[in-house]
Amino acid sequence: MNESRTLPSAGSKKIEAGDWGAGERPGERVRPLIDDPAGYRTMLLQVAPGPLGELHAHDTIEQIYVLEGDFFDDEASYGPGDFVVRMPGTQHRAGSRGGCTMMVVYAPLVGSAA
Repeated sequence: MNESRTLPSAGSKKIEAGDWGAGERPGERVRPLIDDPAGYRTMLLQVAPGPLGELHAHDTIEQIYVLEGDFFDDEASYGPGDFVVRMPGTQHRAGSRGGCTMMVVYAPLVGSAA
C-alpha cells in the first residue's frame, strides 16, 4: 500500500495521481488516486475497445463516471458525463465499442438506509 494514497485522518489532502499501469484485465490501463486499507479506492481507468468481459461482482459500492468515449454493460450504454452506481454483489459484465476513460470509485457499504 502506498501511504500517499490513503485517506487523510482529518481535513483534506492533495494526492498526486500515480502513473498509468496495467489493469486487471487485458486492454485496461489504471492510474491510481486512492487505495485505502478501509476499502476506499479511486482510480482513472482506460478501457480499450472490446466485447463484454467476464461476469463478476464487487463487495463494495462501485461508482463509474465516464469522462470520454463509450462504455456499456448488459443494461445500457454510457457516454461522457454518464454516471453509473452498482451496489455490492451486483453481477455485471462491461465493454466498450470505441474505448473510454472513466473515473471509478469503490467504497464499502457503511450502515444501512432507513
